[in-house]
Amino acid sequence: MTSQLPQASTAPHETNPLLIDAEADDEQVQQSLPVLKRPWLLLLGLVLVALNLRPALSSMSPLLGEVSSSLGLSAAKAGLLTTLPVLCLGLFAPLAPLLARRFGSERVVSGILLTLAGGIILRSTLGEFGLFAGSLVAGASIGIIGVLLPGIVKRDFAKQAGAMTGVYTMALCLGAAIAAGATVPLSHYFGDSWSVGLGFWMIPALLAMVFWLPQARNGHGAHHVAYRVRGLLRDPLAWQVTLYMGLQSSLAYIVFGWLPSILISRGLSPTEAGLVMSGSIIVQLTSALTAPWLATRGKDQRLAILIVMLLTTGGLFGCLLAPLDGLWGWAILLGLGQGGTFSLALTLIVLRSRDAHVAANLSSMAQGFGYTLASLGPLAVGIVHDQTRGWNAVGWIFAIIGLAAIIFGWGAGRAQYVHVTAEKV
Repeated sequence: MTSQLPQASTAPHETNPLLIDAEADDEQVQQSLPVLKRPWLLLLGLVLVALNLRPALSSMSPLLGEVSSSLGLSAAKAGLLTTLPVLCLGLFAPLAPLLARRFGSERVVSGILLTLAGGIILRSTLGEFGLFAGSLVAGASIGIIGVLLPGIVKRDFAKQAGAMTGVYTMALCLGAAIAAGATVPLSHYFGDSWSVGLGFWMIPALLAMVFWLPQARNGHGAHHVAYRVRGLLRDPLAWQVTLYMGLQSSLAYIVFGWLPSILISRGLSPTEAGLVMSGSIIVQLTSALTAPWLATRGKDQRLAILIVMLLTTGGLFGCLLAPLDGLWGWAILLGLGQGGTFSLALTLIVLRSRDAHVAANLSSMAQGFGYTLASLGPLAVGIVHDQTRGWNAVGWIFAIIGLAAIIFGWGAGRAQYVHVTAEKV
């Protein structure tokens, strides 16, 4: 059951609390937090940490063929390799609030940056076992930090939540783009070693941890959460938001995992394929910033969701089937679509919630279930490619996921609230 947005209420985009605190969403707790003495240092640390939330995912795909040949991986195993980190994003996301309440968000982020660096090192050593074990550790680490980092931003930069959402999203996209474009050249520079190319990304993770240490030492500590939200799992609108989040994410991680392999099969070199994906991700910066602003200017977000999903699926089909002469145009189209789909998914979490307590729980639901669902996309691509020994049949996966995302996004885009309540405990 859902309820219509009251016409006289404050428009959701005026407050725009897009970044949800997983540690403590009680007003009294928020008001008791001290004023930041060096916000610039926190901002620098946040940007550096956010830059590390995608390289472990996007650095693998340009080298996937080389890694598979070196270790004798089948296409199905390669598909599992691209699926495992994304699956961990969803499975380990619920751990983030539990760890934050016990140790404090800042300390958890610092510790998990170490496990992220360890996972990156592990997957570049110890052969096939290390590759899969390291991917699991890295994915779990990203899943935990990905829940906590937005909450820290929302708490400490509450008055600049909208601007900081843009900074956070830009850092995510930039980290993914740099890793996609630089991993193959790095591996060639260091003696054509794919293990060095993959392992290099432990360095920015450790660097981010160094800059984050002041926050870990001076963090706010653990807090008591004073509200409990009931009924989300029985709410149709909450599931529509969650399914849209998961389905659009599935297409994004198919791009991270398989787009370079598709382009290499069409005649591009691994370096060229990585650069195309990197360029497409950089383009996401534009629509990631503008799509939510434009979408909140209308009566609802249905048209915006339809447009960005059509751009995304059109770009995917262009990269898969269209002549290579126009490849960069299709890559730009894909980037514009995917930047908008991701930022709109974040926006919907807030716009469909009556208050920050509901939004915090809806965010956890959308990320936990959504990213678990998203992991099936890269796995399906690997299986279909393994069975057909080609890529054309993968277009059916693009079409099915894209259509389903439009259907659930159309429902999630209605100007309604999820019908749940926040109860004080």
